[in-house]
Amino acid sequence: MSDDLRGLADESAADARAYLATMTEVASGSAPDAAIPMTLLALSQALVMGARLGAIEDVVPEERFEADTVEPELDPLRTGVANLFEGLDEYADVVDPVTSAEMTTGSLSNDVTVVAAALAHGLRHYDEGRLSEALWWWQFSYLSDWGERAASGLRVLQSLLGHIRLDADDESVAEAEFDALHP
Repeated sequence: MSDDLRGLADESAADARAYLATMTEVASGSAPDAAIPMTLLALSQALVMGARLGAIEDVVPEERFEADTVEPELDPLRTGVANLFEGLDEYADVVDPVTSAEMTTGSLSNDVTVVAAALAHGLRHYDEGRLSEALWWWQFSYLSDWGERAASGLRVLQSLLGHIRLDADDESVAEAEFDALHP
């Protein structure tokens, strides 16, 4: 494995660990006021990781066999995020913006959990020293699944944050404008 790919594997593992730690913290409910911005940042950073992987040539793992593994229990993450975003968790989504305008529904709690599952799976390979398998998994699953889920979740969170910050009553807006124009 080249030094560049080894460095990418190390960066990706650090990004995956940061995502999992952040989302575990969010799901714990310990800082509900920070849930939206923390999740926005975590998904954004995961998408940077995915974009790096998507921008390179396909990674081919050294071995073409994957041993059976026990997947981590992610229901507490899904449930914790669903509880935090109660009433906001489901959103309108497009099945495939390139091939179909068909509408469906998405779920923020599902989106962040899909990303967590894929990143955790790749981390198991990385932690066991199978760097090419980790890179292959992260790249493949980014292109086939978690990248789309992360992007959809990010769009919803950015929209929510915009509504929270910008949707103000007319009187408050007028007062702010007056104060800004008359220091």
